[in-house]
Amino acid sequence: MSETAGPYSVPEMISRIDESVDRVLRSASGLSERQLGEPSLLPGWSRGHVLTHIARNADGLRNLLIWAKTGEQTPQYASVEAREQDIETGAGRNGEELTADIASSGLAFTELAAELPDDAWQASVQMIRGEVIPASSVLSLRLFELEVHHVDLGAGYRAADWPDWFVSDELYRVSGRLAHDPDAPSAVLNDPQTGRQYFVRADGSSALAITGPGYDLLAWLLGRSGGNELSTEPAGPLPAVPAY
Repeated sequence: MSETAGPYSVPEMISRIDESVDRVLRSASGLSERQLGEPSLLPGWSRGHVLTHIARNADGLRNLLIWAKTGEQTPQYASVEAREQDIETGAGRNGEELTADIASSGLAFTELAAELPDDAWQASVQMIRGEVIPASSVLSLRLFELEVHHVDLGAGYRAADWPDWFVSDELYRVSGRLAHDPDAPSAVLNDPQTGRQYFVRADGSSALAITGPGYDLLAWLLGRSGGNELSTEPAGPLPAVPAY
């Protein structure tokens, strides 16, 4: 099994993914059939939509691993429209079907990841919307989808429950991505719990300082929080952040 994909070893990433899947399954298993059909925290999606998306995401990212392993172009999804239709079709299933789908699709993803040879992690693959990434990024993308959409499920798992390593890693990644967005505010993000700083288009002279728990900084950047636990210096409202 490869030890060289990304900042963490493949076994460590697979273990984290499996743990995240288990957390989602525990939350999903506690929902009644009525609750599965109720709105999630994502506009227009029920909890059944969110859970179906988590399962289909495993399938789509597994396709990218197949691409990396074989060298044969294997699209993440047949099309954006097909992806949306699959989610819509699966959203109304019962709890047993939804959890079985998440478990089986998640296992198929991690089993393939464990089989990839070292050189496959350096292969370039293309996301559904055209972004070309190294295969080594696919494991982090899977974790991101699991953790963020678990919060979106609205079933008791909150941004405050995110693992500390996930918060730190994603704050670096998301703030770095926003650093190249001309619509992003110039700001320095401070997490007093860890002492870490993250820069969003900071120019070193006039950047706004935004301070608060790392999980709320990340949730705010991702549009999952109004930033109620954050403070600004100079004092004032939080700036608008481009939709993630």
